[in-house]
Amino acid sequence: MSPTSRFKRPEFLLFVMAAAMPLAFGVWQALLNNFAIERAAFSGVEIGILQSLREIPGFLAFAVVFVLLLMREQTLALLSLLLLGVGTAMTGYFPSIIGLYATTVIMSLGFHYYETVNQSLQLQWFDKDHAAHNMGRMIAIGSFTSLIAFGLVWLLLDITKMEMEHVYLLGGGATAAFAVFCWFYFPKFPQKVEQHKTIILRKRYWLYYALTFMSGARRQIFVVFAGFLMVEKFGFDAAAISIMFLANGALNMLVAPKIGQLIGKWGERRSLGFEYIGLILVFTAYAFVENPWVAVVLYILDHLFFSMAIAMKTYFQKIADPKDMAPTAGVSFTINHIAAVVLPAAYGVLWIFSPAAVFLTGAGLAFISLVLSRFVPVKPVEGNEVCWKKPVEAVQPAE
Repeated sequence: MSPTSRFKRPEFLLFVMAAAMPLAFGVWQALLNNFAIERAAFSGVEIGILQSLREIPGFLAFAVVFVLLLMREQTLALLSLLLLGVGTAMTGYFPSIIGLYATTVIMSLGFHYYETVNQSLQLQWFDKDHAAHNMGRMIAIGSFTSLIAFGLVWLLLDITKMEMEHVYLLGGGATAAFAVFCWFYFPKFPQKVEQHKTIILRKRYWLYYALTFMSGARRQIFVVFAGFLMVEKFGFDAAAISIMFLANGALNMLVAPKIGQLIGKWGERRSLGFEYIGLILVFTAYAFVENPWVAVVLYILDHLFFSMAIAMKTYFQKIADPKDMAPTAGVSFTINHIAAVVLPAAYGVLWIFSPAAVFLTGAGLAFISLVLSRFVPVKPVEGNEVCWKKPVEAVQPAE
């Protein structure tokens, strides 16, 4: 195999796309609040509507199976990445309420459909023995380019005094350029197994669906309210939050591949149990934290535990019919986003009365996930999706 063809393999395409996505999304995320307030005169009402609109494409991710009637998954992944880049690049040039709503939906459509198809391709292209490690490497690559994105935002805005419009254009343009490069550089890889082109809900996948729903509910609590607590309770400014993001990304870049290797060694049942016990402790501690440095440590620990959610993907990879990867990726994204539509508003009301109660219910959700993880078999395979009895070690016969 020539050195050139060695890099034209499916896994390298996934690695390049993992590097490309955060360049646009990281810039969009870093600039959103400042741009919305300073250029589009947003209040809390408009921001809330924008965040709801942003989640709609994720909630409708199940529809990806219908798009796959028209094109291959690899094609859809690259077009979605291109759409993410274009939507981000356009954002700065439509500084109005309707303009920002429209560009957000375009960006989000690209982001969520890319993430949906990307998950399906990971499960199809990574072999089961090395899937967890390779998924950890993808998280590390994404964390690295997120660091680049956040660093460039700081450099371009604070040092070179570049306008936000141009920063959006550079971040989105970079992702779009990567998508075009991948289109021409990588060959069209053959599908090992033709994917079902209908929406599929299988009874034997119920445990995976349940774990996915609980994961989405927990993440919404932490994503929406953990950072908010840092600002409201401890007075963190934008610079301090950015530094926390950078530290979090740097640690994830170093640790995520090792977490993937650990999951391969421990197995899904033990890894998920460890993750959920850790999250119970993190959420409970967050409810009562009084020291800002402890809060930062808890924030970073949460993201490290989140990397262990790789085990949920590899569990499904081992139990699923290979033809179900694409439709189930879409369905699982929809299930994951059900909570995103309901929880932020509901917990926003609860926050007024008791911020601690918000995080304690998060600990309760993590406990439910821990109970569900006890049903994951020690060695999950197709036909052995759920373990209803406590696993026992093999006993050597007495001599």
